[in-house]
Amino acid sequence: MTLSTWQQLNSAVISCRLCPRLVKYREKIAREKRRAYLDWDYWGRPVPGFGDVNARVLLVALAPGAHGSNRTGRMFTGDASGDFLYGALHRAGFSNKLIARHAYDGLELRDVFISAVARCAPPQNKPTPREIANCRPYLAREIELLKNLRVVVALGRIGFDGYLSLLKENGAPLPRLEFKHGAVYNLGVGLPALICAYHPSKQNTQTGRLTAEMMDEVFRKAKDILI
Repeated sequence: MTLSTWQQLNSAVISCRLCPRLVKYREKIAREKRRAYLDWDYWGRPVPGFGDVNARVLLVALAPGAHGSNRTGRMFTGDASGDFLYGALHRAGFSNKLIARHAYDGLELRDVFISAVARCAPPQNKPTPREIANCRPYLAREIELLKNLRVVVALGRIGFDGYLSLLKENGAPLPRLEFKHGAVYNLGVGLPALICAYHPSKQNTQTGRLTAEMMDEVFRKAKDILI
């Protein structure tokens, strides 16, 4: 796959139909909709990365939400997970807005780019290993294009495992790493530092497993590395 520019990469992501199960599910959700969003024209396609293309910090998440990014077409936009994450990014000075409602709401990220290991909304938020592998070249190319990258924040265990799988495929000699919220790993010369964070899903934020203070601390650690 020859993807020489951001525009070419994003076009390739949006037009992807490699995973029949995910194509069927994302399009079904876009047709049937949720009652609260009946007047929306759902995106219903793979979601490209979003943010500052000169960013030093990359967030690697799981996949688009069925009625969030799959509806709005932008990462972490239009659902509770996004409200939690963009609030934290705003407090850290990485975002100009507290809340993301739609793709044309004027939200801009500064020094941060958001991506995911899977680009289509999966049933039960569980993409298969094969589906994640199909998406891996898109994440790999984003990382190649992010020339200033110094920190990767893995949002959730699947994002963590997916990012490490990509590094291993590229021949990086990695030790065995444990996913633990707040853990910081120096992966060696030429690789960004890696920070682990719980995914800002409702099941984490509403149960108190992930609090605003915990998320703020993750971004403080990221900023400390950038100094």
